[in-house]
Amino acid sequence: MANEIVNRVANSKLLTIDLEDFYPEGKRSVIDIVQWLTEGIVLREKDFRAFVKAHSWEQYTDQYVAITCANNAIIPGWAYMLISISLAPYAKKSVVGTIDSLNNLLFSEIINAINLEPYTGKAVIIKGCANKPIPQNAFVLLTQRLQPIAKSLMYGEACSSVPLYKKK
Repeated sequence: MANEIVNRVANSKLLTIDLEDFYPEGKRSVIDIVQWLTEGIVLREKDFRAFVKAHSWEQYTDQYVAITCANNAIIPGWAYMLISISLAPYAKKSVVGTIDSLNNLLFSEIINAINLEPYTGKAVIIKGCANKPIPQNAFVLLTQRLQPIAKSLMYGEACSSVPLYKKK
């Protein structure tokens, strides 16, 4: 029995939280409104409304959509709002910005909705490796939510974690 292999990680009281488990599935798309601007820089309301009305919004069904303007054109706020109204029946979520800002918003909402009660007073590892694109900001937001309640926080894997915080 002296040579028995014991999995200390499996027997530990560490709790792991993996943001990949919360990854919102669905295609991410970008709508660049520069395509609907006159000469790529001027928004003419009548023309813009016609482009929005004629656009095939069904193609964004069950997608997450970032609405952006790739150049430095000055776009009035109502233009983004008009596009979001057209997207509403189809897209899961739309935001003004990049795919990165879209993912940051999605994870912000997800992290704020996670029930963290099971992690109260526990040693918690925030899993670091993921096969899906988890925004770095998501790790920071999760850390901010866990720090007041966790006994300790670590990052990585149970076999090779980096200590971040220990309650005094």
